[in-house]
Amino acid sequence: MEEKHKDKVAAPSTVKQSRGRLVFFLAVLLAAVGYGLQSRQQLSKDVPDAYILCTPDDAKVYTVDTANSRAQCVAVNGSYIIGVGSLGGSLNDTYLDASRMPVFYTPAGSSIVPGMTDSHCHILEYGASKIIPLEEGKTIKGTFFRKVVASIRNYILKNPDIHANKSKIIEGWGWDHTVWPEKRWPSAADLEEDPVIRGRPVVLQSKDGHGIWVSRATLEANMPFIQDMEGGVIARDANGDASGLFLDNAQDLVELPKATDESLYKKLDVTVKTALSFGLTSLHDAALKPESLAFFERQAAQGTLPIRIYGMRFFNETEEYWGDKVKPIIGAGDGRLHSRSVKMFGDGALRTGGAALYEPYFDNPSTNGFMRLSNEAMDNLIPRFLRDGWQVNVHAIGDRANGLVLDAFERALDGVDVVALRPRLEHAQLLSESDMKRFGRLGVIASVQPTHVTDDMWYAEDRLGPERIKGLYAFRSILDNNARITLGSDFPVEGPNPLAGFFAAITRVAVDGSSPHGPGGWFPEQKLTRQEALRGLTIDPAYASFTEETLGSLEVGKRCDLVVLSQDIMTIPVDQILKTKVLATVMDGKPVYGGF
Repeated sequence: MEEKHKDKVAAPSTVKQSRGRLVFFLAVLLAAVGYGLQSRQQLSKDVPDAYILCTPDDAKVYTVDTANSRAQCVAVNGSYIIGVGSLGGSLNDTYLDASRMPVFYTPAGSSIVPGMTDSHCHILEYGASKIIPLEEGKTIKGTFFRKVVASIRNYILKNPDIHANKSKIIEGWGWDHTVWPEKRWPSAADLEEDPVIRGRPVVLQSKDGHGIWVSRATLEANMPFIQDMEGGVIARDANGDASGLFLDNAQDLVELPKATDESLYKKLDVTVKTALSFGLTSLHDAALKPESLAFFERQAAQGTLPIRIYGMRFFNETEEYWGDKVKPIIGAGDGRLHSRSVKMFGDGALRTGGAALYEPYFDNPSTNGFMRLSNEAMDNLIPRFLRDGWQVNVHAIGDRANGLVLDAFERALDGVDVVALRPRLEHAQLLSESDMKRFGRLGVIASVQPTHVTDDMWYAEDRLGPERIKGLYAFRSILDNNARITLGSDFPVEGPNPLAGFFAAITRVAVDGSSPHGPGGWFPEQKLTRQEALRGLTIDPAYASFTEETLGSLEVGKRCDLVVLSQDIMTIPVDQILKTKVLATVMDGKPVYGGF
């Protein structure tokens, strides 16, 4: 049975209403006769400006409105939703002109959800990770370093312009030392093994973005290096010289080449094609550099930005404050580009031992990680950015980092309208019990990544110990304290498929159904419900990006961004969720992937 939808259907601005009240059922009936059976058989990207999209099974459109209503159909005119309901039901009260609207039906067993959002990702970096596939080696037995060297050599040989120019910088993304058979960090010496690579400037970003591995030529071009870097690590060899590895803040010591529009477009194209194929219509980029944001601005101005982007403009704690000089971007390119937030890094990563903890690491008592932002810097910067109209999003992974950032937020938010500011903690991985309660009270959004759970659960207890681990990825505890969470993947750290995050959030098991705590899930008391997970991929990220009035749910007056799924992810057995295919991804009313 269809659940009652509270909204009536409003007429689009392009429709003349001088003919009086017209009963929508007549138009639907005519359309069904003319198009119904044929539409069931066709898959096409060519759809008219006005149409109705229905599931053959009743109430398989998940609107994600405030009541979590379900419906059978969505009526579309241009870029907007003009009706949600059922044929012969609530849509009968719609007032449109008498022109026929074709009715398209999705396949049996399918469902429709709002366009999905990745709330924390790295758009251009994902594209870069696919140009030189550094991560392939994790499935190769033997010496990984030989595999990664071979990948770089093959890239050079396949690109004659690079092969002929030994001064051209080679950039890659995606190495992950934690999965290599060798239990050591990489160094410049590893890149000197191959004569094709030797002598070339190479810069390779780690999978988690917290380290860069460079060649000898790159080291020499950036020398001399300071002895120590606050909030970062300069790895050194037995002679005390920089070995070619830089972690966290120390990455700033290596000068990177300026990207061309051509290279940026190649990376964007790879990412967008993948994202749309997974049903992602909006991406929150979690650390945009000025040149990358300028590229997106040019794309938006030309009307060629192929996906919605919410950009967090990266702030380097060593740079001059710019919040009162740079203007936020709101709705450029017909609503496709927004950038009204600043991204800061509170600490490092758990894998690399840079996450700031209150107590030392369980497996390395000599360190408790480090803060990349001092208390003084946070107390100076956060209130200023908020006052100048910027949303403040801070990376925080360790319990000390989360606690200190929440302290800074609490001081900065005293007496202000938090709904107008919507600060975010990016990751919010390890939390003390008292800090879990502060999210809801302060109005701070927790931006979390469920697939990090199923990746980290295999080693995290070794790092944190049996007691402290209980505060890691405590999604249920955050929600139960009246807070809002929004879901992402952190791609390319994890894969970009939002259904993988949906699955991880509601099961807390690996793809094969296993976990360190058995098939019931790793700390199963922290699972999300399916409805919570769907909201975390749709309306909650819209709220977290100030776009909930136009995006995030299938409601009258909102942009028509939706996804047709081959199965009903809200009811099928959990072991079938990852077998679900995206049949169509729609943006602004038009299919941009697949069709119907």
